[in-house]
Amino acid sequence: MNNKYQNENGQHDKFNSKMLTIFLRNNKNRFYMAGRSINNLSIPVILLYCLLLPGYSMGQVVPDGTSGETFKKQDSTKLEKHKYAYWNQFESSVSTLKIGMGWMYEYAGYVQDETSKQQVGTLENQFMTRDFRFVLSGKLKILQPREITWKIGVMYDGQTKAWLFRETGVMIKMPELSGHLFVGRTKEGYSMVKVMNGFSIWGMERNMSVDMIPILADGIKYMGFFPKPKIVVNLGAYCNLISESQKFSTFRTQFVSRIAWLPVYKDATKPVLHVGVNYRYGLPYKDSLQVRSRPETNPAPYFVDTKKMHVDNTNSVGGEIYFRSGAFLAGTEFNAHFMSASELGNPVFTGGEAFALYTITGEVRPYLSSLGIFTFLKVKRPVFEGGPGAWDVILRFSKLDLEDGYVYGGSFWRVTPAVQWHLTDMFRINLAYGYGILNKNNTDGTTQFFQARFVFLL
Repeated sequence: MNNKYQNENGQHDKFNSKMLTIFLRNNKNRFYMAGRSINNLSIPVILLYCLLLPGYSMGQVVPDGTSGETFKKQDSTKLEKHKYAYWNQFESSVSTLKIGMGWMYEYAGYVQDETSKQQVGTLENQFMTRDFRFVLSGKLKILQPREITWKIGVMYDGQTKAWLFRETGVMIKMPELSGHLFVGRTKEGYSMVKVMNGFSIWGMERNMSVDMIPILADGIKYMGFFPKPKIVVNLGAYCNLISESQKFSTFRTQFVSRIAWLPVYKDATKPVLHVGVNYRYGLPYKDSLQVRSRPETNPAPYFVDTKKMHVDNTNSVGGEIYFRSGAFLAGTEFNAHFMSASELGNPVFTGGEAFALYTITGEVRPYLSSLGIFTFLKVKRPVFEGGPGAWDVILRFSKLDLEDGYVYGGSFWRVTPAVQWHLTDMFRINLAYGYGILNKNNTDGTTQFFQARFVFLL
């Protein structure tokens, strides 16, 4: 193949197939070892090697999965200043290719009173890799004019010390339905903060009230936006036959809907008011379910836990309200999870969060109406170009109550002031302090949390 590509100087280069042949021949042993085991460290070695290859930019913006990522659009007026902005993007006659990477490394420290130590044990301060992942994605060219993108995600989970497949599948643009269809493994589509990419959320972790919702599911999801009534719609149906052994998979069948109205909305960066409702119906594996949550710090044990319960099905109902004007963003979510478990009194577990965020340096978080979420902050003056970066100050309150009927899983609430420093679009440092109280067995235990996180995202 001798296809032409536009390079960073606006000129055209040729990608010679002989170059690819030489690269594959020289690295065939690494690819062989990678194919033997997903746990083999040759996978990150190979992908890091690929990241060092010279790249070619793609000429249009298209979605990269369902969590708010997009392929970068080439801006000829900034090519000289940002000459390496597209070095991880490639093209062929069949598909474009973007190579992505993410890494979260964090510290968690604790100060407990004696009651807390009796409730959950003595917590140890810890450094750990929270999340380390590689992502391959692209846009197919062979089925034009239909826009079809694909994505493959592989993640190392620091908690389980295992390699796992993350969002992986194909997304098809459906203009006749004012949206997209995604087929494969993806976010279910319940709760804005659960749909958003984990690297783009405010704070250290998602709020506890959505921990019962699996992070991923296998099936089909529709995402649409209707401009005239300003309505966002997410619909999903999942049957997790191939993911039964995955840690996240606690349900065998799920049906999910999310509908939001935007009474205030013009474009991605103008003021927006988002009012949404969520509904989810789930059938647990073997009619057994355990609802539990960590205290919004991953190295910690589960603070609230129902233990295994016999549950025929679950119905979850949630509401979400978000408002953003300029650098100010505030929001709240509330969730109620109804358990069909007559011998336990059909318990209902409730929780939610409320937060306010202000970006001191003035950046605005874009809102994507096509998905109904906020996406990554764009740093105006990166540190490595002599600027201050972008600074967020955040205050959050979150709570989860797992005590109802004949279930006594505990109740926990937490207040968290935090600071986020975005050095560039790729590097971020999070600092957070948390004060939380766990009510369990009619006693209140207090824990203070000291958290720090380094984030790298390509």
